[in-house]
Amino acid sequence: MSAPTRRPRRPARTSADGLAPARAAVARGTKALQAWLRRPLTSLHLVLGVFGLLTIFGLVMVLSASSVEAYSAGGSSYSVFVRQLGFCAVGLVLFYLGLRIPPRRMRALAPWLLIGGVVLLVAVLVPGVGVVRNGSRSWFAVGSFSLQPSEGVRVALMLWGAHVLVARRTVMHRWKHALNPLVPVTLLLLTLLVLEPDLGMTVSVGIVMVALLWFGGAPMKLIAAIAAGGLGGAVILGLTAGYRVSRITAFLSSDTADPLGPAYQATQALYSLADGGLFGVGLGQGRAKWDYLPNAHNDFIFAIIGEELGLVGALAVLALFATLAYTGLRIAKRSTDPWLRLVTATATASLVVQAAINIGYVVGLLPVTGLQLPLISSGGTSLVVTMFVFGMLTNAARHEPEAVAALRSDGQGRIASFLRLPLPEPYRAPAPRPPVQRTVRR
Repeated sequence: MSAPTRRPRRPARTSADGLAPARAAVARGTKALQAWLRRPLTSLHLVLGVFGLLTIFGLVMVLSASSVEAYSAGGSSYSVFVRQLGFCAVGLVLFYLGLRIPPRRMRALAPWLLIGGVVLLVAVLVPGVGVVRNGSRSWFAVGSFSLQPSEGVRVALMLWGAHVLVARRTVMHRWKHALNPLVPVTLLLLTLLVLEPDLGMTVSVGIVMVALLWFGGAPMKLIAAIAAGGLGGAVILGLTAGYRVSRITAFLSSDTADPLGPAYQATQALYSLADGGLFGVGLGQGRAKWDYLPNAHNDFIFAIIGEELGLVGALAVLALFATLAYTGLRIAKRSTDPWLRLVTATATASLVVQAAINIGYVVGLLPVTGLQLPLISSGGTSLVVTMFVFGMLTNAARHEPEAVAALRSDGQGRIASFLRLPLPEPYRAPAPRPPVQRTVRR
């Protein structure tokens, strides 16, 4: 009787073989993502997605964070939210204008917008014209609403500064041409803002100037010197007012500062973030907005996000602004119009750095400056102006060379046709000026 034959043993499955399906799925997903990023309208879809998500998320969080304070002030939990909704409607109109105005016309309007902004900054300092709020004369009262002209001046500086630097891009390596006239005009704006005083907007305008010089190709030594001077000026301004000194002192000595004194707001913000944990206590269920955290719906709304939506919600906000940074710089890199490239990069840096400063002082990494979280914090003028900036970014995305070719060949779609958006025009560099011939007298 023959011995039974044995079946060959299967080779033992290694851990590497077990990960093969997962690696294949990751590879397929990576290829699909790369293919989508190569599409001509990807930048347009990304910036519209970030804009829509931040706007809706901001409205929801303003309603949640302001409901208690609004009810105690006027008997309605929706008063702050309704006002924010009204400013959002106005902002959508400005978003449409920023999306529709051709870049060439926007560039032509830049000097006049800056002149108008300077006039408004001077007018707001006149007693009886400007309104004092929180110790700062930086508002105009229009009925029951207040408007802050410095928000618009920041955008006007972006447009005009890019216009000046692009015209001098071949000589930006020389300090004289890089400084004049951008830095003197910015110093004038900063002086007017300091006289209000508005330290937060002063920092924001300074960021715009540094971003313009950085992306405009100014020498690194010049940018470092200006940044050092700006930092020194900020320290001096911080030490010239009692409430600013108390904020800085509370930040530097957070471990020993009185939690019921100047450090009260920052301490309560940290308590809110700690209470949120991983998934939060639930939307609308936060306790900090019950008069524990001042300005819960404004400067410190990120603390309410961390409390009610937890670390997951906070990371979602960070992911949206990170996507904005990637998309804005992607649009700037793909733009062939030098002015549009500089405006896009500067606007992106301004929004992202402002968000980083706001989140930084909420989590205790920076002293409190009063800058709002773009599109999320409650604030009418800030919301309207930020929506206009997003309109410009969307307009720049439509003017990428591949996007222009796709929109002109395949059509714009139903929504663009309904909004009557003009077809984007390809960029045409201006004709070079003929050289000036000098006659030599004998």
